[in-house]
Amino acid sequence: MKKGRSGDLSFYARSESFWFVTIISIVAATLVYLPGLHGPFLFDDYANLPSLGDTGPIDNAAAFARYITSGTADPTGRPVSLLTFLVDAHDWPADPYPFKRTNLILHLLNGALLALLLRRLGRILFEGRYRPFHIESAAALGATLWLIHPLFVSTTLYIVQREAMLSATTTLLGLHLWLRTRHLLDVGRVAAAWWTATAIAAVTLIGTLAKANGLLLPLLILTVECCLPNRGTGHVHGRRLLLTCVAVVPSALTGLYLVSQGISNAMHGIPYRDWTLAQRLLTEPRVVWEYLRLLWMPTPFTSGVFNDAWPISTSPWAPWTTLPAIAGLAALGTTAWWLRRSRPALAMGILFFFAGHALESTTVPLELYFEHRNYLPAMLLFWPIALWLTRPAPAPGVPARWRFALAAVIVVALGAMTFANASLWGNGSSQALVWARLNPESPRAQVLAAQTEVERHRPDLAIARLTPLLTRYPHQAQISLNLLSAQCATGAVPATTLDAANISLRESVDTGSLLSSWFFRAIDAAKAGACTGLTLEALDNLARAGAENPRLAVGRVQDLLHVRGQIALAGGNVERASGYFIQATLKEPNPALALTQAAALGSAGFPKEGRAQLAYYASHKSNQGYAGFRMPTLHAWVLRRQGYWEREIARLDATLRSDIMAGSPRTAQ
Repeated sequence: MKKGRSGDLSFYARSESFWFVTIISIVAATLVYLPGLHGPFLFDDYANLPSLGDTGPIDNAAAFARYITSGTADPTGRPVSLLTFLVDAHDWPADPYPFKRTNLILHLLNGALLALLLRRLGRILFEGRYRPFHIESAAALGATLWLIHPLFVSTTLYIVQREAMLSATTTLLGLHLWLRTRHLLDVGRVAAAWWTATAIAAVTLIGTLAKANGLLLPLLILTVECCLPNRGTGHVHGRRLLLTCVAVVPSALTGLYLVSQGISNAMHGIPYRDWTLAQRLLTEPRVVWEYLRLLWMPTPFTSGVFNDAWPISTSPWAPWTTLPAIAGLAALGTTAWWLRRSRPALAMGILFFFAGHALESTTVPLELYFEHRNYLPAMLLFWPIALWLTRPAPAPGVPARWRFALAAVIVVALGAMTFANASLWGNGSSQALVWARLNPESPRAQVLAAQTEVERHRPDLAIARLTPLLTRYPHQAQISLNLLSAQCATGAVPATTLDAANISLRESVDTGSLLSSWFFRAIDAAKAGACTGLTLEALDNLARAGAENPRLAVGRVQDLLHVRGQIALAGGNVERASGYFIQATLKEPNPALALTQAAALGSAGFPKEGRAQLAYYASHKSNQGYAGFRMPTLHAWVLRRQGYWEREIARLDATLRSDIMAGSPRTAQ
């Protein structure tokens, strides 16, 4: 029988072994993640997923067009990610379980794609030097270490982070396509190579429409290519031309974008952040070292989604670890570059990690720290140790059987930690309390724990938790308002807490997106007389303090003016309510807000005033829409094309007119 890949039976036996190990790893990952599938929605889930029902169930083409263009994250709106959420639900509210299940399936798919990628890279780098079984076992182990690492629980089980997972999927597909392109050039199939290169451009676009990280695919291809040998091809010039088209030029454009972002942020400042661009750039090296620590010294429980307590570097010497962190990263990157020929797998893992952080850890003014940012960059990081652990030949002082045993211990330990972390993600109440313990300096973590304690009918614990926190962070509205809720659960709100809440709302940099929902719950409590001290007048004073805060964005001020209108309406003062609604409209004419205001007036028994509110909006609305090439611009065009708002306003107006004709009991008032 002819030897070689097409006829050597041992090759197929090794491939079967590779697939067996990979499938076992996928099954094991499924088992350790299962407890986390029963967890609740969290934070940004509520900011993104309700668009599934914003304009009704998505059960026709018009509703689909409105939904798929409704995204506001990134200029693209991330429509590919929105599309995948339709796999799990077509309306809102929805059950979190299907969303988490799909996330897990995507994570397992990424693990399989990674195993195949490492096998292909191993064959290019080591075929002829290492035995095929070593290459394939290292690929399977390297993917397994990534697949069951506990740090990625917060990506896989945080539903909205499907966006990061999808961009990783497209990146893996793009890397496979590039390796296929190299092979086609090696065997002289130049035309086919150009077709696969075109496919890489399409995959880059799809990844970018899932999340902006998809833009990094060309840079990651360039990173991998710089560590691969040039031998075995008669089309070196063709490869260079293709590499220039699919990797060098797009990477340069991405670099120019990051530079322009840096210049803009340095010149104009960064609104709604308590740090400058310079401070961010000084802080990120320390953040990256923390990522590396968590990747190489994992723990079952981490800080999770909380990052608001991360200490900011105000200079290269404050804190003192800033300059060593910068120097350490520079030394690590330089070393990896010099080792790219002698230790290509090690160099590739390090350089790939750095390149994967180019977008989210540099000049784009995102929050300083998030665990999910390591999901893609860390994919090649465990491959070098997998190569060492699976090497059958004796290593100095470490017999092969000991290394195999160590590999098994590492896999079991990672699986156990991931199981523990996933179990925590499956229990929202316990999760909040553990996160508060792990993040003692995080106001967000402490507030979430306090909310959990109130839900467990222990407002005393919530008060004890939040009172000293408010002293340390007097400008944090989320603390003062949740302290009010906890005290209200005991039956009375002290005047001192109301005063503190007024101060925090008046001076807060950002009150948070859930501010309106807090006020609406508080309005119901005030109307019912649920707690002494929390009156409609007290709530109006709080809303006024926030509306007068010059640091808040126009949208937040508009929300607070709308809240003041709802408070006045709850007190029966329709003239005052209409006045605040008009002020909110003048801030930024918004058809959705106008509908909400008119419906509120009608529901309160004032249909005539509700129609007047719709008429006022109609006389002040702007047809200009959004400027620039962004998804909100397209969304506004879709709504205009469908006549959506006109139809909804006409429908409500007809209802209000019918109420007037029927003789609403308060119309005359």
